[in-house]
Amino acid sequence: MSWLPIQLWGARSKRVRWQVRAPEMCCDRLPLENIVRNARTRLTKLLNRPQSRVFERFLVPRLARRAGCSAPHPDRRDALRSHDRGLNLAPALGRDSPQEGAIGETNVAENYRRDSVRFVTFLSAQGPRVAAVRDGRYVDLASTDPTLPWSLKELLAAGPEVLRRAAAAMTKGATIDPGTVRLLAPIPEPQKVICVGLNYADHARESGMEPPPEPVIFNKFPTAVAAHGDVIPLPGESHEVDYEAELVVVINRRARRVSPADAMNYIGGYCVGNDVSARDWQAHKPGKQWLLGKTFDGFAPFGPELVTPDELGDVGHLRIQCRVNGRTLQDSNTDQLIFSVPRLVAYISQVCTLIPGDVIFTGTPPGVGFARQPPIFLQPGDAAEIEIERLGVLRNTFVADVK
Repeated sequence: MSWLPIQLWGARSKRVRWQVRAPEMCCDRLPLENIVRNARTRLTKLLNRPQSRVFERFLVPRLARRAGCSAPHPDRRDALRSHDRGLNLAPALGRDSPQEGAIGETNVAENYRRDSVRFVTFLSAQGPRVAAVRDGRYVDLASTDPTLPWSLKELLAAGPEVLRRAAAAMTKGATIDPGTVRLLAPIPEPQKVICVGLNYADHARESGMEPPPEPVIFNKFPTAVAAHGDVIPLPGESHEVDYEAELVVVINRRARRVSPADAMNYIGGYCVGNDVSARDWQAHKPGKQWLLGKTFDGFAPFGPELVTPDELGDVGHLRIQCRVNGRTLQDSNTDQLIFSVPRLVAYISQVCTLIPGDVIFTGTPPGVGFARQPPIFLQPGDAAEIEIERLGVLRNTFVADVK
């Protein structure tokens, strides 16, 4: 085995140099370049992601396996995405360091993570404004750079160059104590709130149902949107209000009849969501009122942050949990999704044009209240926490509705 230097070019024409421990038989330059070229092309198509996003979390481990190395252990994936270190493949692979004098790795953070940001929307004296998160505090982007949009919806729609300016403003703007502002939903007024039912394989098994051959789509009205920290009223018209931990997708471009291969280019970021549901309306009203049972005011909280795709990494392997009053009731992983995020975006865009700021709740894992014995439904005073790995925690409390 020997260490081989590999040079690859990202989507932004920035050269990245890696060290890969490979068998002696791969030391010839041409076969190794073929491995790189073929793996890059195949993985870019497979993962529906721009090449620069494939490099960090997908191409490295798979190329390593192709070259005869061990894949990174899941608990060590963060070694591949550090903001502070160069892309050092050796520790991530659990191997020895390169031999002295070998070509070193460059810090690739500046090469392809310049638009990797966490955003929040907060209420200011002038109305809703978008901020970036830096070291746990907020940077009012439009105050730092007056040419930037005030709203996150407009910022996402403006494209990569404006996102890069927002990332630059984040690094130099004055910070705000999160305790001094009120958070709103990242997109306070989306045109569409689209939801997916029965989209986790383990949830389908829990429900005693076969996985659907196509996505099951419904929606909520925009008046259902709520924010992290909001108090959500439990309607007097329902006595079976349930929780649903969900990954939420936010659209950044107009999308109509896009292919699964292109769908990731239409995603501006991800949030944590809770698809609050009135089961008695959803299941027992005449005709089964899915829409009305899902769309009481406050029944679509999401946030607290919007995390850009480059910042998040692989959306297909995230732990997702729901806790009510500290008790874990849902605990699964997005690798259980029946229909992936790209397939959902492509499927929905066949029917309606998706626009910047539209949100998609992608389905819930097992452990929902109605499926438990005995059933568990939300009560006044309950506190629900939805947590998704690398996205954060969404917290809401529930109170009796005052008519």
